[in-house]
Amino acid sequence: MGDKKAAKVPRAAYERELLRLQTELVKLQEWVRAEGARLVVVFEGRDAAGKGGTIKRVAEHLNPRVARIAALPKPSERERTQWYFQRYVKHLPASGEIVLFDRSWYNRAGVEHVMGFCTKEEYQLFLRQCPLFERMLIEDGILLRKYWFSVSDTEQQDRFRRRLEDPLRRWKLSPMDLESITRWEAYSRAKDEMMVHTDIAEAPWFVVESDDKRRARLNMISHLLDSVPYREVPPPVLELPPRPSSTGYERSPRDLQTYVPDHAASL
Repeated sequence: MGDKKAAKVPRAAYERELLRLQTELVKLQEWVRAEGARLVVVFEGRDAAGKGGTIKRVAEHLNPRVARIAALPKPSERERTQWYFQRYVKHLPASGEIVLFDRSWYNRAGVEHVMGFCTKEEYQLFLRQCPLFERMLIEDGILLRKYWFSVSDTEQQDRFRRRLEDPLRRWKLSPMDLESITRWEAYSRAKDEMMVHTDIAEAPWFVVESDDKRRARLNMISHLLDSVPYREVPPPVLELPPRPSSTGYERSPRDLQTYVPDHAASL
């Protein structure tokens, strides 16, 4: 018999634990800044696997000047003539920064390969160079974490259907996303081949089961925190200064300024 499917995480427990983990993420951020560390987190997986929602929760309470999201559009004509990894190198963190890659250089091993957007020679070159590239990053002191979000075919299709029916999330779908349904096995083979070549000791892949989005977010964030040897950095002591006495300033008349209409009053 197969393993019994885990029950979905209750919302109250999820929100309580998420807040605790996000508090730890702030501590991690302050350690990165204080130590001058460089942290790269790669989020990969199928369409609708839950990457974007997890990235949103990771970054929700972080300083965008320290932790930024890199979600690159399709390459320009100039970028297509560059060394493949070149367009990603410029998004790597400097001292005291965190970069969250919402998809990454692994596009070549996935969508580009499956959809025929790169040649077989370019694909094979990527599989040879990627481990070398990542070892160079690690050798230079970058902390690299790679997460693969694994979603079942039925759950992916349900999520696509919900997006089609929700005007607030309809923008998340593209014709290419829907075509991925018909290429499920091709993407599976591409993922397996990618893992064989790039699941290296220096930068292993960590698989996140993501049919339950809440469970996936908690598990991924908890693992990230456990994998980095951060410590709590005492914050600077801050005190609110006393407000100075008035020197006679008077606010300009309201009718000299244009205010937005009070839409809330109509509710």
